[in-house]
Parts: sequence; structure tokens; C-alpha cells
Amino acid sequence: MSTAMDKLTVETRKRIVQEVLEAFPEKTAKDRAKHYEVAEAPTIETGKCALKSNTKSRPGVMTARGCSYAGSKGVVWGPIKDMVHISHGPVGCGQYSWGTRRNYANGTQGVDVFGVLQVTSDFQERDIVFGGDKKLETICREITKVFPLAKGISVQSECPVGLIGDDIEAVGKKMAKELSMPVIPVRCEGFRGVSQSLGHHIANDAVRDHLLGKGEFEDTTPYDINMIGEYNIGGDTWASRILLEEIGLRVIGQWAGDGTMNELSISHKAKLNVLHCYRSMNYICTTMEERYGIPWMEYNFFGPTKIAESLRAIAAHFDDTIKENAERVIAKYQAEADKVIEKYRPKLEGKKVMLMVGGLRAGHTIGAYEDLGMDVISTGYEFGHKDDYQRMVKDVQEGTIIYDDPTAYEMEALAEKLGTDLVGAGVKEKYVYHKMGIPFRQMHSWDYSGPYHGFDGFKIFARDMDMAINSPAWNLVKSPF
Repeated sequence: MSTAMDKLTVETRKRIVQEVLEAFPEKTAKDRAKHYEVAEAPTIETGKCALKSNTKSRPGVMTARGCSYAGSKGVVWGPIKDMVHISHGPVGCGQYSWGTRRNYANGTQGVDVFGVLQVTSDFQERDIVFGGDKKLETICREITKVFPLAKGISVQSECPVGLIGDDIEAVGKKMAKELSMPVIPVRCEGFRGVSQSLGHHIANDAVRDHLLGKGEFEDTTPYDINMIGEYNIGGDTWASRILLEEIGLRVIGQWAGDGTMNELSISHKAKLNVLHCYRSMNYICTTMEERYGIPWMEYNFFGPTKIAESLRAIAAHFDDTIKENAERVIAKYQAEADKVIEKYRPKLEGKKVMLMVGGLRAGHTIGAYEDLGMDVISTGYEFGHKDDYQRMVKDVQEGTIIYDDPTAYEMEALAEKLGTDLVGAGVKEKYVYHKMGIPFRQMHSWDYSGPYHGFDGFKIFARDMDMAINSPAWNLVKSPF
């Protein structure tokens, strides 16, 4: 719910945005202005956000975006734990995307789960000239010998593979037959699209074409659901699954944190898909609705207010038993959440937060900060689409600055001018703000902490925000501002 903020403050924030953009050449400033909006009551009520998004980053400015390969390999396919994922191309892309997401998984790494491994075809100049098809075949054969418990292989193509026209589809088909396991080609070359967002879509389509609906599963119940867009960063999926199972539902598919090929292949048997990260996985939910008639809904498990809302909304799709269970579970955990708020809110009340995160967190985490009395003064996505902003704007306060794909300079200038107490963004931004003397939390993979989802996660979230802002270490940092 938005609360009124005086008109002067709204106008002041508009002026601050204008001042920041004045540092650019006229043409660049005019273009960047289209990617900003200061939320006002009519916008919040209607969700009609005019901000421009999902366009190419401005040449010459520093963007925090990733590429299509990052969206596919790093987000959608990488967490599927019983497959080996080949980074097909030069070693650099694979090295950069290796182990950065902290997708926890049950099992023994290198034996029956393979998420932390980095397998690359290590393209050299000769491969650019003569093609990498034969090398890819050799790697697939080697994988089955080195990792005999692997259930499948995905081929995540990097830029040179698309540029030289390697036929990874033909190799995948040939090796799948020879090795008697799925070998799935994913055309996610980094140059496709304007950001990692298209990589999500391409990856969803590959799952649809090669895994979805292929599995056999007869032991169904009326309470079977899929958790979609949960990547188990720091254990998020486990913290969320606890609540869903406590209200009486059965999770038959996790997409994709701690998930398996089999779970993806039997997901068409679910009665409901619950979607956490809309931007990365809405495509597969739409597919399952069209193909199998499975309804889907978004949910938000950041902070007790949104958790309670989401549990009630999920329970509404089922019978009275599930609805009663949901109320019981909410009451059970609310007492714990109230103690967390009682402890941390006095230390965090009124602290100003700037967010710039991919996927869902720029919008979903707002409620958790507000539960602790914090004020999200600006927020936006690296690679959001128009519908992401239309859903997010309903959760912001009047006067909140909303931006799309802000440059490094813009974020630093806004942080200075707004008197920010905490910045939440990605690892590429973290140390800049430390040098500025501004507390920072890495909101892509929880700064080696977590989980942040669920009631269990809220305890850790609150502790981490207090630890970041109120650390005595900041007294030793002399900020240039």
C-alpha cells in the first residue's frame, strides 16, 4: 500500500533525476530520461508505468546487465542438479558464470549432482576456423565416462558458436542416440537480445521442447504443485517449500533450484504452478497453462506481510482444509516474525534503501524492507520488461524513483544526492559503494548468506540488513562525500 508523500518531495526527486542526467551529452540524457519515472498516486493506483525498458543499453555507458548466455546457463539450466551443463565456446564465459549463483542442492558434488562444476569446450582459433562439432561430441562421451550418474547434458552455446554456425542441434540429436540420454542444445549465444532476459526465454523453450511432459508419473494427488522460478540461492527453495508443505501441498517439481530432470519432465501433472521469479519463468507457466490447462499465479515470500498474503492466495486455489492450514501456519510463524521486527525495527526505522536488481527482487523485497520500517527510495531492474514495472509500481511509495538499466554513474550520483543508507544490487556494484562509505548488500546471491525467502529467511534478512547498516566498521571509512 502506498502512503502519501508531499508534492514538494516528489518534485524534488524529479529534479534530482534531472540533475543526474545533465552530466550526459544532450542526446544521451534525453534517451536515459525515458528510463526514469518518479511514482505518484495515479501511477501507483493504476500500475500504468510509462518508463521505457527492454531496449539496448546505451553504447559507451557502463551497464550491469548480463547476456543471453548468462540468462540461460546461469539462471534456468545451471541449477538443474543431475545434468552436466557444457559452456560451449571460449573458456572466459564459462569461468565468469561458474558457481556465482549459490544454487544449493542435495547430493554429492561431482558424483550425482554437478551444479558447481564448470565444463567448457575451450574454443581455440582452430575451432573457429574448422568448427567445434567434433570436439563437442568428444566432450559428451567423456562426460558419460567421468560422471556416470549424470542423467543428461545441456549445451549452452556462446557467441562464437552462433557466429560460425556450428550445428549443435545435429550433435545433440546424434549424441542423445549414442549415449541413451538427453543431450539438449540451447541456442543462447550472448549476442541474442538486449540482456539476459532473452536467455531465460530461450532456456524455457528448450525445457519445453526436450523435457516437459516426457516423464511418467501416476502417483498424483489433488494437492500437487510446482515451485517455479525458485533457484535455492542460499537455501531459498527449502525455506519456501517448508511453508507450502506445512499447509498441506505437495511439491512435485522445483524449477530449478535443487531440481532434477525428472521433476521438470513430470511437472505437467501438477494442479497449480506457483511462480516466484516472473521474468525468468513466466514463459513455461504460460506454456503449461495452454498445453495442459494448469493455472499459475505469482507469489512473494519476502517478509511476513507478503508471505501471509501469498499463502492465503495459494490456499484459495484449494479446498477448505488447505485454507484452514494456511491460517494456522501464518499464525504459528507470525509470533516469530513479530519478535524479529521488535528486535530489528528500532535500529532500521527510516533508513533509506536504493535497489537495483535483476529478476524479481527490485519489487519483491520492498515489503520485507517495509516490515522493518525501512524506506525504499529508489528501485529498478537491470533487464525488466514493461509488465515487470507495471506489477512493481503498485508496491512502491509515492515519490519512489523507478529506473531501468541505470548506468554505474547514475546509481552513484543518486546514492550521493538522496543520502542513501543502504544499496542493494549485484556483485559488480558492491565495492564501489563500500569505497563511498555506503553500506551494501549483494541482492543477487545474498552476499554469501541466506536464505532470505520464507519466515526462516526473514530472520536472516533482518539480521543482515542490521549488520550491514549498523556495523561499526563504517566509522573507520572516510567517504569522499
